[in-house]
Amino acid sequence: MRRALLVPMILAMLVAPVPAQGPGASTVLAGLDAKTAVYGDLAMRIWSLAEVGYQEEASSALLQDQLRAAGFTVTAGVAGIPTAFVATWGRGAPVIGIVGEFDALPGLSQAAVPERRPLVENGPGHGCGHHLFGTASTAAAIAVKDWLAAGTRTGTIRFYGTPAEEGGAGKVYMARAGLFEDVDVVVGWHAGDRNAVSSASSLANVNAKFRFRGIPAHASGAPHRGRSALDGVEAMNAMVNLMREHVPSDTRIHYIITSGGSAPNIVPEFAEAYYYARHSDMRVLDGIWERIINAARGAALGTDTTMDFEVMGAVWNILPNDALAAVMHTQLEAVGGFEYTPEERAFAERLRATLDGTLPPIDSTTQIFAPQGGIGTASTDVGDLSWLVPTVQMTAATWVPGTSAHTWQAVAAGGTSIGVKGMMVAAKTMALTAMALFETPAHIEQARAEFDAKRGPDFVYTTRLAGRTPPLDYRK
Repeated sequence: MRRALLVPMILAMLVAPVPAQGPGASTVLAGLDAKTAVYGDLAMRIWSLAEVGYQEEASSALLQDQLRAAGFTVTAGVAGIPTAFVATWGRGAPVIGIVGEFDALPGLSQAAVPERRPLVENGPGHGCGHHLFGTASTAAAIAVKDWLAAGTRTGTIRFYGTPAEEGGAGKVYMARAGLFEDVDVVVGWHAGDRNAVSSASSLANVNAKFRFRGIPAHASGAPHRGRSALDGVEAMNAMVNLMREHVPSDTRIHYIITSGGSAPNIVPEFAEAYYYARHSDMRVLDGIWERIINAARGAALGTDTTMDFEVMGAVWNILPNDALAAVMHTQLEAVGGFEYTPEERAFAERLRATLDGTLPPIDSTTQIFAPQGGIGTASTDVGDLSWLVPTVQMTAATWVPGTSAHTWQAVAAGGTSIGVKGMMVAAKTMALTAMALFETPAHIEQARAEFDAKRGPDFVYTTRLAGRTPPLDYRK
């Protein structure tokens, strides 16, 4: 039977998801409400730290402390990454994993105010809301642990502290170390400007630093003796830009020149370009990436320089799981959205004045949107997990509606009570989703059947990071 027909048949046989049941669910929600101030303070501490990828020592430690205090067994420094950790409670199957991120972005320092005001010029900031991400996931894991401890169900709840999502591919190294091999389902979320479960895919991404080396010389007195490493970089850029006409139209290629020489009157001995390439299918992107490498090799040959490159990150596109999305959507509807206070609304209106384009209604934070399909424009190392373990995610309205990720506006809203309210929507929804999976093992079975059908019987996971160690200094 063709896979295209198999998946709809599987979905047609789904056990209809229902909200997590009984007094246990209401107790869990009440417990999370009671700890909103605690988790809000934790998130704001991580927001203030704003530590970039693989340098999140204090942020990681704060989350570890919360989980240890709640009774989890914490193993730190896993997969050769000092800030990565795994926290486990319970034993036996099923094993439900909840992932949490906590890295910030460079150059996005911003005060929690509705106009551009960096706290530290060119400093880092949480422009993707990972301070909220890690905290909500911690809150959900602890809530589920407390529910399991009450004797309602048996199984294992496991929290994964996953650093360096922003270009560092922390989850890939953790998966490569076998840390997800016994997991039945991975549950996660992300900051956003709406409350919705995602049924969408993403863009696979490969990125690397291309380093050219030439021969220095006086640029005026003896240029013939020199070989310009910058010429190599510029020749590579020219060839890749010509290549754009001859790749699939939804391909994304972007780069910066990170080093172009020390002075104009010295033929550059060293130059470097940092490249990202993206496509909705890693198997297509593999071929595009090989052509980019060939452009770099040709540029070195043509400029009489040498070239080497270091792959810094490589992540797969997300493999959506509709069965899990249906379960999570039911829980999100049970949790619901939230309203602004007058002060929050005033903040939101001032911030929206800085945004362009057609914006969604300011009060759409109260709404629960239908699961979103299609292909998003972002890339994430959650993609690799989704090809190894059935995975489900959602977004919550931690930002003012209409805000994009990786902006100062996202940093600003994420540092306010608006961010905390959205964070708690996510924490509650993830907790109820995990509980529903423990309560109804058929949901896990259906998710696995869909997962197997979509991957196909001949699927073999590969990664361009297979032979390298985590780039712990990629943000230095």
